[in-house]
Amino acid sequence: MFASLQNPLTLVGRLLLALLFLPAGIGKITGFAGAAGYIGSKGLPMPELGAALAIVVEVGGALALIAGFGTRFAALALAAFTLVATFVFHNFWGVPADQAMMQQLMFYKNIAVVGGLLVLVAHGAGAWSVDARRHA
Repeated sequence: MFASLQNPLTLVGRLLLALLFLPAGIGKITGFAGAAGYIGSKGLPMPELGAALAIVVEVGGALALIAGFGTRFAALALAAFTLVATFVFHNFWGVPADQAMMQQLMFYKNIAVVGGLLVLVAHGAGAWSVDARRHA
């Protein structure tokens, strides 16, 4: 039974993962100054460059996942980006106690997303993808 669902479930998984990153990237485009300001507030250097790189990774990676184009590379880039961002922006161990629970929740949610992205790196986009058509 599950073998017959592999391709549709892989497509749905790619779309759901993209749903996390595409709106975030678009939000950084429409609120660029705020995104750069937030990055700068964490003490990171060159926050405008950081925001621009985040946009490229989030929007480009999400679109690649949607199409299933360069999926393994896109998922690996998104996983690395998410892992770094998680430790910088959701450091629940270094925030006041009243913020720790929410930051811990976001931290572990992101770690789970990294896990899902690594499954895509390992298994690819599935048959319903540009990658599969290119290799056929």
